[in-house]
Amino acid sequence: MIKFIGGNQITLLKSGSEYFPALLTAIENAQSEIYIQSYIYEMDSIGIRLGNALKEAAKRGVVVNVLLDGFGSQHLSTSYVKELTSVGVQLMFYRLKISPWSFKKTRLRRLHRKVVVVDGKIGFVGGINIIDDNNVPNQAPPRIDYAVRIEGRLLPAIVASTHKLWRRIAWMQIRNKFNTTNVKSNAIFSEVKANVKAALVLRDNILHRRDIEEAYLNAINSARNEIIIANAYFVPGRKFRKALIMAADRGVEVKLLLQGRKEYFLMFATKTFYSELLNKGIEIYEYRKSFMHSKVAVIDQHWATVGSSNIDPFSLLLSREANIVVLDSAFASELRTDIIASIQDGAYRISAQEWKNSNILQRFSSWLAYGMVRVFLGLIGYSNEQ
Repeated sequence: MIKFIGGNQITLLKSGSEYFPALLTAIENAQSEIYIQSYIYEMDSIGIRLGNALKEAAKRGVVVNVLLDGFGSQHLSTSYVKELTSVGVQLMFYRLKISPWSFKKTRLRRLHRKVVVVDGKIGFVGGINIIDDNNVPNQAPPRIDYAVRIEGRLLPAIVASTHKLWRRIAWMQIRNKFNTTNVKSNAIFSEVKANVKAALVLRDNILHRRDIEEAYLNAINSARNEIIIANAYFVPGRKFRKALIMAADRGVEVKLLLQGRKEYFLMFATKTFYSELLNKGIEIYEYRKSFMHSKVAVIDQHWATVGSSNIDPFSLLLSREANIVVLDSAFASELRTDIIASIQDGAYRISAQEWKNSNILQRFSSWLAYGMVRVFLGLIGYSNEQ
């Protein structure tokens, strides 16, 4: 059951151009503690700037705890890690073992969250990794993605989750040198004038296995007018597809903005259900201008979510994810406007007839990719989930 909490000020941050300045400002003004969770930390211009800010914070006595995924941040050099830790930045990796020959479930249980908490007063949650937007293949335009800046009564829940995961990983790695700050930190949670209702929705492999998916399904099943989903890796399961189709059948306008540029062969699996969805009147747009890593949705211009979770088996069945769900018409309207602008500026609409007449090889590739996903999930024990 999602617990919505009022009394929040939530600011939408569009891509790194808005996210990183806000994040750096918060870090530069930190007084007691900084917690960071990220899938990717790239040592490019953004990573170096952020690292410098973290080092300065540690030097002035701020507790700086950084938790990175072992696979997503595998290219972060040992020398740079030592450079950070030498001045007091505490850094751990979530699941360092990334052997491509392992079929254990744990290999794909990644830390995919992007969460930052500063002094217990300011939080950031979204889909943006620590990487420059311009750090994209083939000199494409900057990637697009989203995050939110949060102040208010939702912060204690975000702080508790970051502290809890830090302590858990520190204990598992038997690294007593790390600060395992209690959930009850010294930070004073600030009251704000805004009264936006929002919820932190997590996904893990223990108590919150399906919370994010259920949040989506509840909102989709309740939709009356419009569903807009912008998602980079979109391979929905049966329940999710059925919910979208039932919404379309009852007259809800359903728009999907999906990644049009392919980074990996398995991304072809996204196209597997094009025929099924298009034939039900669901609009599908492929963002082709650049790389779209968005993980957001707006329903009935009142319910909105921004976070790290894709709608695919890896996010919904394996990874640790974090989304913010917001109940606020002004916030939803702003996010909707930006998604529509992306559709108009850089997306191509796929019609049912066009897909039916498309290259047979393209359609075969989509089913082949989906089959590979199914086989792989079957090998690691999730064959009945999709």
